[in-house]
Amino acid sequence: MWDFLILNPMVNLLLLFYRALGHQTILAITALTLLVRLAILPLTLKQQQAAQRMQELQPKLQELQKKYAKNKEKLAQEQMKLYQEAGINPLGGCLPLVVQLPLLYGLWQSIIRTLAVSPMELLRLSRNIYSFIPGLTQLVPLQSSFLWLDLGQPDRYLVLPFLVVVTSWLSQKILTPPAADDRTAAMNQQMQIMMPLLFGFISISYASGLSIYFIISNLVTLIPVSYTHLTLPTKA
Repeated sequence: MWDFLILNPMVNLLLLFYRALGHQTILAITALTLLVRLAILPLTLKQQQAAQRMQELQPKLQELQKKYAKNKEKLAQEQMKLYQEAGINPLGGCLPLVVQLPLLYGLWQSIIRTLAVSPMELLRLSRNIYSFIPGLTQLVPLQSSFLWLDLGQPDRYLVLPFLVVVTSWLSQKILTPPAADDRTAAMNQQMQIMMPLLFGFISISYASGLSIYFIISNLVTLIPVSYTHLTLPTKA
């Protein structure tokens, strides 16, 4: 079911982009990444706006927590009342994330799958290619050379992993809203360090084509921040 709904469509889209863009693998990866990111952009914007509105409510929520510290039931009632007055669903920011994750993981997996380098991986890839689209099977294996890179192998000079860490850190820093308390601030700081390092480790371990996806995706995720600041009303 996963292959049928997510992986196969993305693999074949990547191959179609590869054919249309002059058999340039890096352009095909870029095009597919941009397409998926643009498709989920409304969800990303909604998630970012929900997070920012929740952040604006933090001072009032803290007042309620202090006022009803010994009455959890009353606290929950007053919090829900506050959410309703502000027109906010406290769980509203989770749904966009739930929808995005399978698509982003499918994009990640399709890049790795299409950059097959071994006979076993090529055989596995052949099962994902649509037989009703003529000429796609003849495209593999893909041309994976770009500058000093073999996109099917990790970057031996570690240039791409470095760029992945930098862009991931920048994306995390800009997308993370200001913390309402010291505990949240400390957790945010840990995530801003750990997540970029994790993506950097993945980039060292897997195909360089995946690093290209990480870099482009990180840069594209900065778009909703600018849009959110422009569209949300400012306080008087």
